[in-house]
Amino acid sequence: MPNLRRARLLPIVAVALPLLGGCHTFDVFSFPPQARGAEIDPDELGQLVPGTSTRKDVTALLGTPTTKASFDDNTWIYISQITRPVIAATQGVLHQHVYVVSFDAAGTLTRIAQKDRADALPVQMVQRTTPSPGSEATFMQQLIGNIGRFNPNGQPASAGPSGTGPGGNGGGL
Repeated sequence: MPNLRRARLLPIVAVALPLLGGCHTFDVFSFPPQARGAEIDPDELGQLVPGTSTRKDVTALLGTPTTKASFDDNTWIYISQITRPVIAATQGVLHQHVYVVSFDAAGTLTRIAQKDRADALPVQMVQRTTPSPGSEATFMQQLIGNIGRFNPNGQPASAGPSGTGPGGNGGGL
């Protein structure tokens, strides 16, 4: 009898599995795209005029920047992305806009540049280890070496009122 059930179930499974595999194309099992950062409206960007617009004008139209350049407070960077989670919950970037807004020392807008993937620089990972401070002692050397370190002059801790330490009577009750 169990073989007859398996024989009836096999065609159903054979038809259902390819259909379920196609569900990904309908985004049934995937997360919706997420907007990150503030999308900059091209009309608002067009209202900014290099040489006349100020930091206040830029902030009023575009909002506060996503970040500022590491070593230059006169360079503001606006980043907006559309992402979707992929394998291991990392974010895959579907669409990205990056605008670099530069000011002179007086706070007047000097330049607006749009950056894309071609402007990105690859990051090389360094294959070395960072040395840690201290010696290269083994676990046992560290364990034995710490005996007596935590009390002044290596003396045992006081036993309290009933012991022979300070404040005690030395003989118990």
